[in-house]
Amino acid sequence: MDMLLPAIPAKRYFTIGEVSELCGVKAYVLRYWEQEFTQLRPMKRRGNRRYYQHHEVLLIRRIRDLLYDQGFTISGARNQLTDGSSLRSNGAQLFMQELEEARLLDAEADAGEPVTPGPAGDDRLSIEQVGDELRSIRETLLA
Repeated sequence: MDMLLPAIPAKRYFTIGEVSELCGVKAYVLRYWEQEFTQLRPMKRRGNRRYYQHHEVLLIRRIRDLLYDQGFTISGARNQLTDGSSLRSNGAQLFMQELEEARLLDAEADAGEPVTPGPAGDDRLSIEQVGDELRSIRETLLA
């Protein structure tokens, strides 16, 4: 199931329908994955509507890759996500770094003040640069 996913737009929040299209999975699958993966917790607002942030879209794409492309079971995918030492490839490690950076950016946007990046450095990237890097990581993971 090696399909090319669309680029993630530079938005703060995504509806479940948008995430479904961006990640190539049905909405009911996303709701099920919320129960199975504790890291996946979209914000819920009026009427229990789900709003996903950028880092959650990246996480869903990683889960999709583990389940659909690499053939892991739900339990195996959960272990891969929680056990950072078991990452098998540089592409997966790069993905985890990008995921952490996306979480920092989301936290910064929520707090309204700068968040200090982790040990990777203080270099800030433009949205276009982040998009280019994410596309590169996606190509590496799909290769």
